[in-house]
Amino acid sequence: MISRFPYLRQDLAASIVVFLVAVPLCVGVAVASGVPAELGLVTGIVGGLVTGFLPGSSLQVSGPAAGLTVLVFEAVSEFGVAALGIIVLMAGLLQLAMGFLRVGRWFRAISVAVVEGMLCGIGLVIIAGQIYASAGLKAPETGLGKIVGLPSAFADVSHSSEALTSLAIGAGTIAVIVLWKKLPKKGHVVPGALAAVMLATLATRTFSLPVSTVEVEGLLGVIQLPGADAFSELASPAIWGTIVAFALIASAESLFSAAAVDRLHDGPRTQYNKEMVAQGAGNTLCGLLGALPMTAVIVRSSANVQAGAKTKASRVLHGAWILLFAAALPSALALIPISALAGILVHAGWKLIPFRQIAELMRGHKGEALILIVTAVSIVAVNLFEGVLIGIAMSVIKTAWEASHLKLEVIDKGAGPIRVYASGNATFLRLPKIFDSLEALPQDQPIELDLTGLHHLDHACRTAFENWAERHSAPTTDPVTITAAESVRVSSR
Repeated sequence: MISRFPYLRQDLAASIVVFLVAVPLCVGVAVASGVPAELGLVTGIVGGLVTGFLPGSSLQVSGPAAGLTVLVFEAVSEFGVAALGIIVLMAGLLQLAMGFLRVGRWFRAISVAVVEGMLCGIGLVIIAGQIYASAGLKAPETGLGKIVGLPSAFADVSHSSEALTSLAIGAGTIAVIVLWKKLPKKGHVVPGALAAVMLATLATRTFSLPVSTVEVEGLLGVIQLPGADAFSELASPAIWGTIVAFALIASAESLFSAAAVDRLHDGPRTQYNKEMVAQGAGNTLCGLLGALPMTAVIVRSSANVQAGAKTKASRVLHGAWILLFAAALPSALALIPISALAGILVHAGWKLIPFRQIAELMRGHKGEALILIVTAVSIVAVNLFEGVLIGIAMSVIKTAWEASHLKLEVIDKGAGPIRVYASGNATFLRLPKIFDSLEALPQDQPIELDLTGLHHLDHACRTAFENWAERHSAPTTDPVTITAAESVRVSSR
């Protein structure tokens, strides 16, 4: 047995660690998304037993992710829980198509600033939203509303002993998670999040604290296969925007996570297109079961690597442990305070904000820092999908601007024609500079315009050079002589 599975002991131990990390996160993400807690466990089970078994990335772990909480909550608010299954199903099929079409590697071309901005924006919305949940208050629907409404929410909490108690449980949960890391290494056998939930549950039960706990419906009770009514939702154009957003953001988060996990171990590297297929298969099944969407999750994945996992067996086994827990101990969920789960997600949201990367970009790459900040603010002010699109658009514009570097050097020796040497890339983005430089040249002297140093000349700039040459070569002015490489040939009279 050992010879056939040489790493069974390491993978078994790692699977238990990942299971202990995954359970409170699965439940917390589900509650924060506005769906029954068991649906988070269903997604965790599928992420382990299905996605974990498929090829792609050997050590990263999939399940419900805090990064999709905002998007899922918006979808459930707009279309209802019943439509969630069909949204996740179609997103999974779209991921499968992208994987088979070998689109996975193209996700690596997205600007790092956009990715970090997306995580930052998601983190801010999660933190703001879960502060309300921790206090037992209803959060505003928009990200901006959540943040703007915090002062008023704290004022309301100060007048309610129940709200203060609930908020204290959430704050205590965060404190335990943070301080747990300072314990001796032996204490890390129990993950901080699990320890925090257990302590919060124990305190709530011991002192009969007036806080809300998780509502339990049973694993089989929450599974709903999409019916005809759900498929009829596909006639609405609005739902397709959500489907595309689910597919693209879940894929991006999974593949970025894969790149990060690959840096943590020396084992086989991720096969991106196969990983896309694995994620698509998992989300397709989650959609059929009416569960939450899944992504590869860096917290569980890094825990898997750090626990000594060697093969995919660890992530498959972690799914089996979640299934066993959901089947044997469902009533245990009803003891967990919602404010404790909110505290876990506040901590998770804080970890999503890339403070170090923002500082580094501000020091050396202010343009990239601006893209990160604008992406994050757009996600908070508008929504996740459109905020990411705004960030990508800014990144493309910045790249185009930097790629269109143009230098115009004017050489006037007094005697003879003025020589203008152009080098770099002449694109429409540089037209104002081109016009200013050309119009400033004297009209009563011959000019030699040397374009041999240009690597690229687009149609707008080509037309600008031609029109200027024609005007300057009119009978009342001195002629223009243009020298250009064959690839950027410009004519003149």
